Amino acid sequence: MRIFIICLCLFFTSNLFAQNCDAYKWEGDLKKYEACKKQKEAYQFYQFKKEYQELLDEAIAIDSTYDNAYWAKSIAYLKSGDFLSWKPLIDKAVELNPKMHLGYRGWCRYQFFRDYKGAIKDIEEFESLLKDDVGYCQNGDYHLLIAKAICYKAIGENDRAIKIIEDYLENNDDESDLFNFYHLGVLYFEKGEYRQALSNFKKQEESNKLADNKYYIAMCYKQLNNIIKYKEEIVQAKKMFEEGYLMHDPYTHHYDKVYLSQIIEELDRSKQI
Repeated sequence: MRIFIICLCLFFTSNLFAQNCDAYKWEGDLKKYEACKKQKEAYQFYQFKKEYQELLDEAIAIDSTYDNAYWAKSIAYLKSGDFLSWKPLIDKAVELNPKMHLGYRGWCRYQFFRDYKGAIKDIEEFESLLKDDVGYCQNGDYHLLIAKAICYKAIGENDRAIKIIEDYLENNDDESDLFNFYHLGVLYFEKGEYRQALSNFKKQEESNKLADNKYYIAMCYKQLNNIIKYKEEIVQAKKMFEEGYLMHDPYTHHYDKVYLSQIIEELDRSKQI
């Protein structure tokens, strides 16, 4: 149910500007009203069509300060991998309306570029501007605070990453999300705190079953010298992977993702014990 709500919110968020152009008229900003209507026209075309980009160019020609047109133009370039064209467009959107676009740019810097320091900078600046819940990333997989924690881990600040995730979970104990306990478990596993790691992996199983998570459960049991459970769990990890219970993103690979080759290698090792 929670995943459905996130997806629904994302759908309406992505289409809100196209349905609410009258808000600019009510505010007396007729140039943005006309630019917004032109952007609405663009959405009858596929993002990679020439007409889509041309209509957004017309929106910008109407009002060069209309931030949503720059953001909308940038999306097609991001999806196509043309990051050199994406960057100045999203930067302009952020310059014009940081509260609307800064968190999004921070997520993209993490997801597509693995620019961990840049992502941290954007998300923390967004936090300072918003002074409220910064919300979720564009696809709804992660709260931006969890994304920030992953970025801190990636630059070697593991203890800080643990604190960010645990603070978030303490304040959002009714929100299991998709991968929070998994990433926290991996952090503890890499610290060598296997019982604490296992506790988080078990919590992850309650909310979102993953072959990746099952692999780490097996590895915890291996480190704790529970060989029977280790062998059982690594077999289950391979089965779950083949059944499609895995971390997946259509554009990039999740951080801490486990690959089938890793599971098979560990399964082969387990047979020799």
